[in-house]
Order: sequence, then structure tokens, then C-alpha cells
Amino acid sequence: MKQFLSATLFALLLPFAIQAQNKKTLAVGDEIPAFTLTDQNGKEFKVADHIGKHALVIYFYPKDESMVCTKEACAFRDSFDDFTRAGAIVIGINGGTVASHKHFADKEKLPFVLLSDPQDKVFKQFEVKNSFFMSGRETFVVDLHGKIAFTYTSMIHGVEHAQQALAIVQKMKKQ
Repeated sequence: MKQFLSATLFALLLPFAIQAQNKKTLAVGDEIPAFTLTDQNGKEFKVADHIGKHALVIYFYPKDESMVCTKEACAFRDSFDDFTRAGAIVIGINGGTVASHKHFADKEKLPFVLLSDPQDKVFKQFEVKNSFFMSGRETFVVDLHGKIAFTYTSMIHGVEHAQQALAIVQKMKKQ
């Protein structure tokens, strides 16, 4: 019976896993899509207003206040001054509400922008892959020309997103 249930579950989940693997994500050299979303303070954020002024670190994460997402956000928070010195701004995006983002930012003292994407519009524009039934976790570093300079994907290593992105942003500043 246990083997039957395992086989049935595998058969049900396999199409989702294949679909996620076949989905192309934006890659290094691609131009990022234009988007406008609302931040945790209820203000409109237009990405086009920041291209050419700063490097952008855009990270997509599944859920406010979940264990890995909190560690990831706090890693970006703890390196925030380093990102700023390197000329970058950090932007977190997920499908959570403005109120959820505000609570999360206040609770964890997050000094960067959290954008609400309730219909996963921007998530889909960036072609971020889902992991089973959760939104994906992917980070994009965007250069001054609005092109992707680096991507990093890992569902379970949230802290690595900040570390990897910071190394790239610092390297870009030296060039």
C-alpha cells in the first residue's frame, strides 16, 4: 500500500516537475522587463526609474516570515550597507500583500524595498521557476544598462543569495 501511494504521488507530481524544469528563466545578458509594483509603504515603484542610476539586486522569494525567507531577507539586511557602497539597491518581490510586507520589513528591520506582486505578474515576466507548489527563490543582479549580469537560484540556501549577489555587485563596481 505504501509503495502504491508513493508511486501515485510521484505520478501526480511528475508533470509539475517536468514543466518547471522545461521553463526558461531570464538569463545573463537579457534585458529585464519593465514593471511597476507597490512597495511595503504603499508607494509605486517603477523599475525604469532606477535603471542607469544603480545596479539592481532583485530577489524573488516565496513567503514573508517563513524560515528560509527570513534568513535570506536578514542576510540582505546585514549586507545592506555593502550593497549601498557598491552602488546597488536591493528589491525583494513576492505575491504577499503590502500589509504583509510592511509587517515583515518592520519586524526584521529591513531597510530595502519589498514589492507586492499579488498576481505574480513580475514573477512570470522574469520566468522564475516554481518549486513544486511554492513560488521560486531566485536572485537577479542587473547592471546599469538594465541587463542581467548574474542569476542565482536555490530554494534552501537563502543566505547564499545575498552573498553571491554582493560579490557580483562589488566586482561590477571595480570595473
